[in-house]
Amino acid sequence: MRRFLQIFKVPDLRKKVIALALLLVVFRIFAAIPIPDIDTARLKEFFGSNELLGFLNVFSGGGLSGLSVVMLGVGPYITGSIIMQLLTIIFPNLKKIYNEEGAEGRAKFNRYSRYLTVPLAILQGYGFLNLLLSQGVILPMAFPTLFANVIVITAGSVLVMWLGELMSEYKMGNGISLIIFAGIVSAVPQTIYASMLNYTPSVLPTYIAFMILAVVVVAGIVFISEGERKIPVSYAKQVRGNKMYGGAASYLPLRVNQAGVIPIIFALSVILFPQFLAQTLAVVSPDLAIQMTSAVNKFAGNLLLFSIAYFILVVLFTFFYTAITFDPGEISKNLQKHGGFVPGIRPGEHTRLFISKIVYRITLFGAFFLGLIAILPNVTQAITGIQTLTLGGTAILIVVAVGIEIMKQIESQLDMREYENV
Repeated sequence: MRRFLQIFKVPDLRKKVIALALLLVVFRIFAAIPIPDIDTARLKEFFGSNELLGFLNVFSGGGLSGLSVVMLGVGPYITGSIIMQLLTIIFPNLKKIYNEEGAEGRAKFNRYSRYLTVPLAILQGYGFLNLLLSQGVILPMAFPTLFANVIVITAGSVLVMWLGELMSEYKMGNGISLIIFAGIVSAVPQTIYASMLNYTPSVLPTYIAFMILAVVVVAGIVFISEGERKIPVSYAKQVRGNKMYGGAASYLPLRVNQAGVIPIIFALSVILFPQFLAQTLAVVSPDLAIQMTSAVNKFAGNLLLFSIAYFILVVLFTFFYTAITFDPGEISKNLQKHGGFVPGIRPGEHTRLFISKIVYRITLFGAFFLGLIAILPNVTQAITGIQTLTLGGTAILIVVAVGIEIMKQIESQLDMREYENV
């Protein structure tokens, strides 16, 4: 509590917190402005019967469920970022820009992702509106009106992306993650209210068990998110002139969950891709788009099949993302270059193999953990049989990860100011 109150005692930090809060309020205001001609009753029914739209709503920051002007949220930007990550495998120059050119290279990489956001938002906006028109969720509209709505939705996506970039500038966490965080948190009161409406004395034990499980899951996420394997590293003594350097002992921290929430986002993108493809096909053939959407919804409605596919994709993408972002060979070279070595392991190729083996083992554990977290809502729904009692594993993981990141950022800034005042 003392550390929390210190936030408001430091003028610079206080301004950052207030600015972030205002930016989030601006986003939530736009998320509450719907596009015209919506049948709200049909909209609620449509979202309740579509599992995939619930996932998509999480990454829109909660703007999709109300068909707001920012209904796509950060979805197009996330899709663009994933496409850019996948392109690094095909084009080595892109990987070089991302990994070897430092902050400037990553800024260029992010700029390409922003360029991709606009065409993706246009395609998704047009396709999604056609899908809603076919389902009777929004009233029929002339092409000029449809075109104007697509422009507004695209502008909303660009606005949300810009708000996210502004938030990131305050060094209080990733802005895109904060927007998703705000959307998830904003839905909590409504979920609690829906659970209270369904409450009867006979389900009290189920509610108690659910709350205990929720606490255990949050504790498990924190434990795994912060867990790391420390590999001891020693540095050889070096004589330079009249001085001796090195001889120190350190460690190389390898996180259990190297990939964070990215594999879940990748897996969701693959699962949602047929839906996205159907939205895109609506430009050419609305009937084919409706048939594909129906097939996708049928797949999502099969709880067992959907959970198995989702789990496998999360595990595979955890290994994939760790492989493209973590290079044991590069770490081995850097250790050898600076005179470092793992005790009992020869430098060079042996060190690379040793690190690779450890990374594989901890990634396997982290991958299965992420997979279980991803399918947790389906598991709780199947056990409790209550629609409103679903532990949103992806949502909880994002909320906990963003919360930990914000706490670390605030702690580091407070520590820095305390150090400056000494």
